[in-house]
Amino acid sequence: MSFLSATLDRVKPSQTIAVTQRAAELRAQGKNVIGLGAGEPDFGTPDNIKAAAIAAINADKTKYTAVDGIPELKDAAVAKFARDNNLTYTRDQITVGTGGKQILFNALMATLNPGDEVIIPAPFWTSYPDMVSLAGGNPVIVTTGPNTNYKLRAEDLEAAITPNTKWLIFNSPSNPTGAGYAWDDLKALTDVLMRHPQVWVLSDDMYEHLFFDDFEFCTPAQVEPGLYERTLTANGVSKAYAMTGWRIGYAGGPVDLIKAMRKVQSQSTSNPCSVSQWAAVEALNGPQDFLAPNRALFETRRNLVVDGLNACPGITCPRPEGAFYVYPSINALIGKTSAGGRRIETDSDFCEALLDEQLVAVVSGSAFGVSPAFRVSYATSNEALAEACARIKTFCEGLH
Repeated sequence: MSFLSATLDRVKPSQTIAVTQRAAELRAQGKNVIGLGAGEPDFGTPDNIKAAAIAAINADKTKYTAVDGIPELKDAAVAKFARDNNLTYTRDQITVGTGGKQILFNALMATLNPGDEVIIPAPFWTSYPDMVSLAGGNPVIVTTGPNTNYKLRAEDLEAAITPNTKWLIFNSPSNPTGAGYAWDDLKALTDVLMRHPQVWVLSDDMYEHLFFDDFEFCTPAQVEPGLYERTLTANGVSKAYAMTGWRIGYAGGPVDLIKAMRKVQSQSTSNPCSVSQWAAVEALNGPQDFLAPNRALFETRRNLVVDGLNACPGITCPRPEGAFYVYPSINALIGKTSAGGRRIETDSDFCEALLDEQLVAVVSGSAFGVSPAFRVSYATSNEALAEACARIKTFCEGLH
């Protein structure tokens, strides 16, 4: 009998982490690797947020807190939802977790029973299906493609819903594609959901403040108030506020769901880091004027990367609406052989050969449920991105 839980058989190791580790190994050998795998802003946490954390430490705000967040942070989240999303919550409708991932995990653990289905559009963030599996549910993958700019269509959502469907996990702008759903896009989906009252919505809005051009962010419960009582609107401070390591996520939802999530958290991590919570209060309540310049910086990087990748033979890269990822297709490159002699049968082969031969680290589309493609995170300098695109072009030109 195996010592390990059979549940682990349903979970796959993270390919994103594997790519990052492989890149780190090559760097340790003295090689000039350009890493485009990690989804992490490359600039520092704003000074006012750091100062709030230091002040909390100096005031000895370093003890246990309420399990799912201090009142001040819950109030800040209430104010944020009203300010940015036109959503009205009270303090008892807010939960705070150790990063956005714990928020999603708590919700699934608190609600899923064996046989329950969770619809997940693909490409998806790698953790979604595995969290559903760990919670005992069945992930139902609905594949999208470049023909819809990787957006879920209403008819495909309708076809995927069964009497066993409990959740739709929704993410806009998306990791890994950067695709953003405009109001009309989202209204078509919420119209479907209104016909199926057993289906709840888990809206992952982590990239809310990272959007480009004339795109306007919206979230399901905002578009369709009729979904308010069966929507968990999740967010966090990691991406927009460059606070990935601070590990604070939060969400608003129905009181009974929030209570159930608190119960799960009480028997896992208990409260998030107290100092991080005080920093997050300042992030949500403090000046927001740095968001627009950061968006402009990321938009410049997006344009650089999209143009650079579309100049590579055999690569087709859509221009996404937000986040800091692109998801180029390499369908035309499958079956070719690299200059180093590697046969490209899959997108994993492409990514491994690209790292070995040109020292550029990207993540294969197989990690996100749609192949053949790869994900680029452009949360790094313009110089590194330009050099990476040049190396990818050289690699593609060497395929035969």
